[in-house]
Amino acid sequence: MKDPYLLHIFNPTKNVSPFDVNMAYEADFDGVIPYSNVTVEEVYGLTQDAIFSRGTTGVKRTGIFIGGREFGLAIDMLNQARTAMVPPFEVSVFADPSGAITTAASVIASVELWVKKQTGEDLEGKVVHIFGGTGPVGICAGILASICKAKVFITSHRGAEVAQRIADEYNGRYKVNMQGAGSGTEEEVQLFLHESNVIIGAAKAGIRVMSRAQLDQAKNLYVAADVNAVPPAGIQGIEVNDMGKSLDIPEGKAVGIGALAIGDLKYKVHYELFQMMKKADKPVYLDHIKAFELARKLLDK
Repeated sequence: MKDPYLLHIFNPTKNVSPFDVNMAYEADFDGVIPYSNVTVEEVYGLTQDAIFSRGTTGVKRTGIFIGGREFGLAIDMLNQARTAMVPPFEVSVFADPSGAITTAASVIASVELWVKKQTGEDLEGKVVHIFGGTGPVGICAGILASICKAKVFITSHRGAEVAQRIADEYNGRYKVNMQGAGSGTEEEVQLFLHESNVIIGAAKAGIRVMSRAQLDQAKNLYVAADVNAVPPAGIQGIEVNDMGKSLDIPEGKAVGIGALAIGDLKYKVHYELFQMMKKADKPVYLDHIKAFELARKLLDK
């Protein structure tokens, strides 16, 4: 096969995700080449090996995907790949560690849509609490919500101090304004529950972060979204296929968004970003901002 579509996957961890490999073939890449334990420092050299070996025609049929499990590291690797380009030898680069970026983009786009349906307003000024907020999905979701001018709290079961330290790190890097909060005890959750307009469950699969009794106390809640599709539900009372289903909060009116509903949009975003790489006349660099723009566009159809 002459000039096949090739995707090089740079992964900073031991294993490349089968999900990413499958999605690449779903997007009709002819060859998917995984690299494990790649450091940021190695990305420059690997990128130049990829771009200079294919000629001016083949380079247009080449892409780089950044995987792993850390949001900040993936963005660093994307930026490093970008610095290695030497026009006309340039290729598109897409970062999505553990699917965190496309998942977070889909969560915040869905939340934004349903907050608007509930209130007629956007996310500006809304109080958003993200459980499991110090993980890759939570961090990325927090950054996107903060860009939308929401008042964002990323919470951690390890306590407010840990959450604030991580919030400060990403605030500095991405010029956003997130705050940390503890969510490991009933007392910690009660401190903020009545203020929440949006609650997002972004903890690890199979971990319940909020009971139905707690959810019922969120009297100022508009939307609750749960990314956990593995039983038990991360937020009790939200079914995996819910998309704007009433939660029947006793003192308020809120809707739920379930993990498979979010996942359906995430899949479309992931696929379309791969297609964008293949169809672009000029190289594109696909990060959390691009993923969020696309998620919003897909929901607007």
